[in-house]
Order: sequence, then C-alpha cells, then structure tokens
Amino acid sequence: MQSPKYVKTSLAAAMTLGLKEGVFYREAKLKALNLLLTYEQGCAANCAYCGLARSRSGNPTFIRVTWPVYPLKEVIERSLLVTDQVQRVCVSMITHPRALEDLCRVIQEVKASTPYPVSALITPTLVNSVTALEQIRTSGADRVGIAIDAATEVLFDRHRGHGVQGPHSWNRYWQGVKEAVAVFGEKQVGIHLVVGLGETEAEMVQVIQRAEDLGAETHLFSFYPEAGSKLAGRPQPHLGHYRRVQLARYLINKGLTRGRYMQFNEYGQIINFGVSPSLLDQVINGGAPFLTSGCPGSDGTVACNRPYGNERPSQPIRNFPFQPSPGDILDIRTQLNQYEPPADNEVKMA
Repeated sequence: MQSPKYVKTSLAAAMTLGLKEGVFYREAKLKALNLLLTYEQGCAANCAYCGLARSRSGNPTFIRVTWPVYPLKEVIERSLLVTDQVQRVCVSMITHPRALEDLCRVIQEVKASTPYPVSALITPTLVNSVTALEQIRTSGADRVGIAIDAATEVLFDRHRGHGVQGPHSWNRYWQGVKEAVAVFGEKQVGIHLVVGLGETEAEMVQVIQRAEDLGAETHLFSFYPEAGSKLAGRPQPHLGHYRRVQLARYLINKGLTRGRYMQFNEYGQIINFGVSPSLLDQVINGGAPFLTSGCPGSDGTVACNRPYGNERPSQPIRNFPFQPSPGDILDIRTQLNQYEPPADNEVKMA
C-alpha cells in the first residue's frame, strides 16, 4: 500500500472522514485534511524528534498520533461529504526518491475531484530547483510549507543533519524558502518551526523575522516527545516559553513589530515585545496569537488547525483549534508571565 494510490491521513482527518471512531475534546472541528505520502521503505531522513525517522523503534507516529493508510480514492470520495467543515487539503512529502512525482499526482487528483485549495508540505532536499516548485504549482497547489523546524543552524545540523546522519542541510532549506517565495509569491509560503529543541526565545524571534523578511510566514509547533524517536525522553518546552514565542510570531507576521524592537533577559527570554501596552493587551485579549498557525481556508482564517497535535486533550492546550474562551485568556496571561530558567541541557544545546 504505497503512494500515490494510497496515502496516510492524520487520526483527526480519519475521524472527520468517518474512517475512525472518536470525538474531539471541547467539540473542536478539523478544518483541513492532512495527507502524507507513504512507502514500504519509510522515510530516508533521520530527524531526532520525528516518529517517522528511519532509526525509530516501535510503531511510527507523526505529530503525536498514528497515521492510518487509506486508498486515495476513498479519502477523496469521503472528503466530499464534509465540504461544510473542511476548507483545505495539505499533502506532505517524506524523504523518498519518488516523493516529488507522487506529491504532484496526489495534488492533481485532489484538485480534479474536490473543491478544496491544496497546500504542499515539501522538503527542499528533494524539491531542489525552481523547476520542481513550478511543477508543484502547475499540479494545483496554491501554497507550500517548508518544515525547517530548528531555530538555529547548530540545532538543525544536530537534529536533522550530520548529527543524526541525516540528508538535510540548513543552507539548502533556506534557499528552498527563497525559491518557493519566488514561485508562489509572498505570504504563500510558510515555514514550520518546532519550539523546544534547545533554542532561546531570542533565537526563535530571529528566525521568525528572517522568514518574514523573505516573504514567508511562520507556523509554530510545540515539541512533543514522539515514542521511539531519539528525543523521546525530552520534556516539552515550558508553557511560558511557548506562549511568548506564539505572541512574538503573531506580532511579527502581522507587521506590528520587528525582532530588533524586542528586549530579552539574560536567558534570551522576551521581556518586551516592542509594542505599546495597550496594543499588546488588545492582541492578547483577541486570542489570535494562540490559535494554531497554518494555511488559511477560503474565509481567510486558519484552516490547518490540527486539533491536539501538540498535546494530549487532558493537558493545557498549546495551539488552540478554536477561539480561546475568556477563561483560556486568563490562563494564557498567567502563562505569558511565567519565566523559568532553562534546564541545563537546554542551555548547553542553545
């Protein structure tokens, strides 16, 4: 069961399509179907935090959950039953020699049979030319995402490159961002960053600003320890750390501040966001910075809301898949003011 005839779907997508039973905590609703290419050989990359890494042990997971495999034709047919809820489809590559060709074929089939806009989550290791990006755009994708994940070159190399005998290169990924913006246009490209791989908040702000200056937005994930991965024993980042990065990302991507206007303490933690207190209060009260960041749907709001992809439903919600309640905002305000010194291993890795 391999792509392009078969694809993996997130557990949330399988539930939304009626392929798996289950309910969403607090009645969250998935707004984008996430599809992942699949091959018997698996992924050739070996990222330290990923449950799909080639050196993993146990059953593979990705973004916290298992991804069941279904015929693409069945996924497409069932997706037509949820057009009142779903607003986008995202097709993701893994590192495999056939991935570019199969990505384009899956995108073409989705576009030919459904009303949904389609995003492509690509790896510049394989999509390594403007021609390849134009092929993806011609297939029907209107946006691309690039999972840079690590905030610094040192962390990227440690977790994705030479440090884990992986094929990915920091410089190639950033060149891929530039090429993608040239092909798809400004704000039609998003980079993924995983908060909690050992970076400081200052380093995360710097890389968010770098992407913004290139014409790309940032989509944030909170590190979650994937079973069987090299970082399975690593704790999630403190909520204060994550909340401040979320707020900084929103302010930068909305053009309300720049990284150079922010101030940081001795641990690289944000102590001033470079905006007026009244504007900051307004933004926090609106709740938007703490929603899942991802590609939009037809209404302009985030479609790729990935319910509970960063935490178990029993834990504090890190990326809200719905508008935070007044009680949630009170909790967020408390979390924003929690400053815990980094653990020793985080200081050494930064």
